[in-house]
Amino acid sequence: MKSGRILILLLTFVVIKNVNSLQKRCIGCRSRGELGSCGDPFPFNVTDPEAEVGIHVVACPSGWCGKMIEGTTGAFRTDDYGAATQRMCLQRSPSDDEERCAYTVWNHKKVYMCFCNGDLCNSATKVPFFSPVILFTALVVAYNFYFAGIL
Repeated sequence: MKSGRILILLLTFVVIKNVNSLQKRCIGCRSRGELGSCGDPFPFNVTDPEAEVGIHVVACPSGWCGKMIEGTTGAFRTDDYGAATQRMCLQRSPSDDEERCAYTVWNHKKVYMCFCNGDLCNSATKVPFFSPVILFTALVVAYNFYFAGIL
């Protein structure tokens, strides 16, 4: 019985270590106007590297992703071709470490920008937090606790 507890603790430690060591990723793309593939809605399967030309999944050491929309803060200038949407990895987190969307100034222009923290969070759909490894470990622990009487 004691070896079962040790095995469960070891598996839990391995899963937590693997989850914490996962590199977070962001969508990287830029497009202008309605015909671009980077705007909303964003219907692509971002885990497929061949999803669409110009859309990339990039490693993001900070873990913070962003989506910026330019050209939506009033009348377009004559040289604008429509709103530009850019998705990117941020070099560092916002100063307050809060996920949000707001108007801000970027390169001397007023833009609408969203900040999020998480793997591929700047795509339209969230990637589920529970991976198959975590789900399997939870099922093993539940089985051992309720049915095998190890704990």
